[in-house]
Amino acid sequence: MKSYQKLTADVPQITESGEDDGKPLCHQKLSAWWLGGGLLTVAALLSGVTVWVLGQIWWGQHGTPPLTKCVSIPESLRFDCFPERSTVVTRELCEARGCCFVDGDWPSGSARGVPWCFYPPDFPSYTLGSLNETELGVRGFLTRKAKTYYPRDVVKLQLSVEFETDARLHVKITDATKPRYEVPLDVPPATKRAENPLYTIEFSKEPFGLIVKRKSSGTVLLNTTVAPLFFADQFLQISTVLPSTFIYGLGEHRSNFLHSLEWNTLTFWARDVPPTSFNLYGVHPFYLAMERDGASHGVFLMNSNAMEVVLQPAPALTWRPVGGILDFYIFLGPDPNLVLQQYHRVRPFVTPWTRARFHLCRWGYGTSNETWEIVKAMRNFQIPQAAQWNDIDYMDGYRDFTIDSQKFGTLPQLVEDLHKHGQHYVMILDPGISSTQPPGSYWPYDEGLKRGIFINSTQGKPLIGKVWPGFTAFPDFSNLNTHQWWLENLDRFHSLVPFDGLWIDMNEPSNFVDGSTAGCSQEELDKPPYVQNASVHYNLHNLYGLMEAKATASALVKIRGKRPFVISRSSFPSQGRYSGHWLGDNRSEWKDMVCSIPGVLSFSLFGIPLVGADICGFSGSTSEELCTRWMQLGAFYPFARNHNTQDVKAQDPSAFSPAARTAMKTALEVRYALLPYLYSLFHRAHLQGDTVARPLFFEFPKDVATYSIDRQFLWGRGLLLTPVLEPGVNSVIGYFPRGLWYDYYTGSSVNSSGENLKIAAPLDHINVHVREGTILPTQKLGGSTSVGSGNALHLIAALSQNANAWGDLYWDDGESLDTFAKGDYSYLVFNVTQVRRASLPCCGVTSKLPTVVPLVTNVIHSGGPFLT
Repeated sequence: MKSYQKLTADVPQITESGEDDGKPLCHQKLSAWWLGGGLLTVAALLSGVTVWVLGQIWWGQHGTPPLTKCVSIPESLRFDCFPERSTVVTRELCEARGCCFVDGDWPSGSARGVPWCFYPPDFPSYTLGSLNETELGVRGFLTRKAKTYYPRDVVKLQLSVEFETDARLHVKITDATKPRYEVPLDVPPATKRAENPLYTIEFSKEPFGLIVKRKSSGTVLLNTTVAPLFFADQFLQISTVLPSTFIYGLGEHRSNFLHSLEWNTLTFWARDVPPTSFNLYGVHPFYLAMERDGASHGVFLMNSNAMEVVLQPAPALTWRPVGGILDFYIFLGPDPNLVLQQYHRVRPFVTPWTRARFHLCRWGYGTSNETWEIVKAMRNFQIPQAAQWNDIDYMDGYRDFTIDSQKFGTLPQLVEDLHKHGQHYVMILDPGISSTQPPGSYWPYDEGLKRGIFINSTQGKPLIGKVWPGFTAFPDFSNLNTHQWWLENLDRFHSLVPFDGLWIDMNEPSNFVDGSTAGCSQEELDKPPYVQNASVHYNLHNLYGLMEAKATASALVKIRGKRPFVISRSSFPSQGRYSGHWLGDNRSEWKDMVCSIPGVLSFSLFGIPLVGADICGFSGSTSEELCTRWMQLGAFYPFARNHNTQDVKAQDPSAFSPAARTAMKTALEVRYALLPYLYSLFHRAHLQGDTVARPLFFEFPKDVATYSIDRQFLWGRGLLLTPVLEPGVNSVIGYFPRGLWYDYYTGSSVNSSGENLKIAAPLDHINVHVREGTILPTQKLGGSTSVGSGNALHLIAALSQNANAWGDLYWDDGESLDTFAKGDYSYLVFNVTQVRRASLPCCGVTSKLPTVVPLVTNVIHSGGPFLT
């Protein structure tokens, strides 16, 4: 029997910043080298030289603000008037902008604290004119009388508010006199005005602002009257108060799942940098907020330009993009699951069955034969493995669409062998195309040059950067002609190596030199030295990974005629339609394992459910204990792949001692047994935008103790994972929300009142608990564990205290396209409504359930890929 030890009768206390007291933050210091390279772009965009000169002119016309207006503003409501990080703010600079200046102390580190320079309450802003009714809402114009200190002000704006659905509000602010760049995403349009909206909206005319409230509770979700609106050519800013300190999303960053609001500035600019607390590979300007009564809402800013988001303890948030428009969607939920369903109106792709299993990769196998030996070792130890991957070392000189014939000459035979064993093969591709080969010797570059599909400089020639193969050109995936060129390259390569999926890396896009081999432009930032088909790279940089993923998924469908499998490093909203994501080049350290859980949970919010971290870490050498614990955790990532770098010791399961190998195998076998449940969760994600890996508060939104938990997570609604995340321990502390929880392995139960429990966790064990009222479809392990394997299916029914349980199963052939649309599937709902006898709606099976052991397993099917 499992023993549970109560730690305290009290739930964890949440501080004003929204963090557990004493809980270590998931971050590390960023070196000056990375900081300078990564934030240079945004710092330059917000340069204060021109600003200061214009501010002197502005201030000469407006006089000094009385001190009383300044000291009356609480510190938490001070909105930064001088956000340029490259400038030390002085009283003269601040007051030149017409703002309040109060001396203060900078905190240690690079982050700013309470602003020294902030807006007075009467700082000039826009004025709202009359509002006119439209088919979907209202429209009006905003005008500014006084210039701001940012150059090229837009003095007349158009405001559009559309009541698109009862739970979705759309607010758009743009230049009223000429078009500006807008993100080219396909957003499902509204067809009629909402009849019974969950929200109300109020307008402040002068200064302009809008207030959005939840109709049922009166909770203020947005209030932009707290700070002035800015709309200049390269500086947009809008602020709002928040209903609570519980804010999630806003990626891609490495942090706790629950964001700190202690003057926390988040930068959004896709870049190639190992996971740190600063901006990473993708951009997702979306947040989910929990309200004080347990309701929730979400806000999405559809803008692909570089931006910052500032969180402060008011609580409040400031959006600060440097281009485009202000295009907001507000989703009213009211519970977290519904918020994401409303946000994920463009559904994630259907995950192929085999891709939900375990994957193995390494940069540094050396040869295809060495890769093959690892595959054989995994088979020899009977460790489940769905797919073998190769990193860039399979290529000839790191050039895309090539194979090193000396070291990887037997790669086609390896792939053939994998297919014979029901396994799959995935290989990496980078977007940088080598530009230094003799003319006529490298078709991808020759043909790309001929068709004009590369990103060009202003001189009309391909912009040349530097990546792994040396000097490279970059395909312009905003050009549909590039999609055709990409398809033809993949088709030619597939005829040589029949891969089953693709891993697209370095697609921020990464470049080892600044700008190009010719250096960086010295022109104005809105006139960079290179352009793309749809717009300038200034606007499209953050979309590059999304556009490449779209081209790759489309090509795989045409080549293989099956569901595409793509894993991408860079990402942007809607990318879940085309690819999954891995969390990048982490390290073999305990803190990196800890940080993987908030990373996975964040991408669940972003609509990319197929997500995971490199199990056991990418760089550095792991320890046996760390890798064992990480394999146990990674067995429950939605995307499970063990991957590490060259010149370090191997970390595949076959490389460890028998005890560690057995523990890893056991964890993977649990995953494989639960594949029918996991596959059904992926179907729900595709069908209605549900999450797969799920934070606890999604299922327990009234339980404030769950709001900051990111060391545990759920699969769907019914399976609770409590991994060990520290070295040298044989127990783990987990929070169990109110209710009955069953140990997955033994069926023993704990009836929690909502408390922290200490539970045994020896090195060969990860704690998995089943929530009361849940029925889990499972599959008996076998040779290939695939949809068509014929392995028996089972049900695990974890009865509630009222002797009820339910669950469902989605079942198709696992690879065909459009099975749901065509009706080529089975979908079953299971219910247990009595203790002594329950009818299961499958195959006429009726099971007898004992009254004393409420966790029961029953065979319901034993053959064929479909239930009928």
